[in-house]
Amino acid sequence: MQNKGDEVNKDFKSKFLSDAEVMKERLDSVSPSMCLAKWKQVSLHLTTGMTNSCYHPPLHEIPTEPLTFHPSALHNTAHKKQQRKLMLEGKRPDECSYCWTMEDNDKLSDRHYRSGEPWAAGSFNEIVDAPWDQDVTPSYVEVNFNHNCNLKCSYCSPQYSTAWEKESNELGAWPTSTPHNDPKYFQGRRRPIPFREHNPYLTAFWEWWPDLYPELKHFRMTGGEPLMDKNTYKVFDYVLANPKPDLHLNVTSNFSVDEKLWVKYLDYVKRICADDNVEHFMQYVSVDGFGEQAEYIRNGLDFKLLWERVNQFLFEVPERSSITFIITMNNLNVTSVENLFAGIHGLRQVHSNTYQRVWFDTPILRTPEWMRMDLLPEPYVDKLERLWAWMVKWHETEETRFKGFKDYEIKRLDRDITWMRSGQKLDDNYKNKQKADFYRYFSEHDKRRGTDFLKTFPEMSQWWKECEQHAKR
Repeated sequence: MQNKGDEVNKDFKSKFLSDAEVMKERLDSVSPSMCLAKWKQVSLHLTTGMTNSCYHPPLHEIPTEPLTFHPSALHNTAHKKQQRKLMLEGKRPDECSYCWTMEDNDKLSDRHYRSGEPWAAGSFNEIVDAPWDQDVTPSYVEVNFNHNCNLKCSYCSPQYSTAWEKESNELGAWPTSTPHNDPKYFQGRRRPIPFREHNPYLTAFWEWWPDLYPELKHFRMTGGEPLMDKNTYKVFDYVLANPKPDLHLNVTSNFSVDEKLWVKYLDYVKRICADDNVEHFMQYVSVDGFGEQAEYIRNGLDFKLLWERVNQFLFEVPERSSITFIITMNNLNVTSVENLFAGIHGLRQVHSNTYQRVWFDTPILRTPEWMRMDLLPEPYVDKLERLWAWMVKWHETEETRFKGFKDYEIKRLDRDITWMRSGQKLDDNYKNKQKADFYRYFSEHDKRRGTDFLKTFPEMSQWWKECEQHAKR
């Protein structure tokens, strides 16, 4: 059986990057702010009825009225169409500020990367020739069916985790300058719809599904924790009954569910990957650091179990499958992420032989603001610079294909470093407020969850003291 899913072609040097550079020229021929992801990509949060085009813009509300007759209105909202119009006119939508910051620093942005990927690039002419308000069927769909989750990650909220919701309801808001994750906030429109209640967004999704499925190139299920959600297995059953050999099927997990559920899930994945049911199965694994520090960031995580299951997955699902680590860059993982990168490098030596089976991405966290890594002083930037230099040392060559670090992986970390260093320009009053909230938040974290910040992050003791001083002023 032929392995599928490798993103690197024969000219393995920066295929992903070169596609982005080529697409930059094509986009610029339309307008300097054009982005195909605004048309062809969608994230759907069905528990709250919110959407955005990719993970950078803020979420906005999906009106329920059009869904009865046009379930594709889950994606083609009036708000999103207005942003498309701005892009075609060469104007920069405010909600896409992350990409504009990168580009103003002479970096390729996700606007170029995403538009250059096959699921978007193939629709270039169709999009630019169509009216700005025309409904479009996305080819890259990410969906959160419900918020059932067993972890309480430090930057998450009751909208995405039932464990968070239970804790907040019992213990109340967190004592930051603006009360954080206050149960009063998650009422009315912001209240996650429990899976036992009627959900008009979920209903509309399954009505849309038969029309959406044939057009899909990438379908990704997030959460909550998808392994705990019956809709995940409903999708799996549909794919097994309706194979789609050009589909990239993706699931994001914390790999920390109970053993019985893990066995059920792994059995499904094995069956899907055994034949031409999909082109490729990408298993996203959410982890931000290494060992105890990773467990602190994602409360409830068992890092040793996660690492064992990563290896089990790679050994037991050897065909048309890969793992991507989602490493959300924040100010708690700067000191341990190098160990995680070393672990990823080691996994590549074992599992990546005929195609790349171990990937990673480093998106930047921007909320809650006290966890932004651009708040940290210059010595922390130096840590990432040293990591970057180590990656360059292990840069992929023809002799080490699939084993080393790819050009675009190195450049993405460089992008993160640039963003982190830009924090030196942040207003001092703003930074001091966030430092105070950092101390208040993680002091409460230790109190509620029985953790110990200084024991877990002894190398950040000076930062902790500085934050404490601002909190007590």
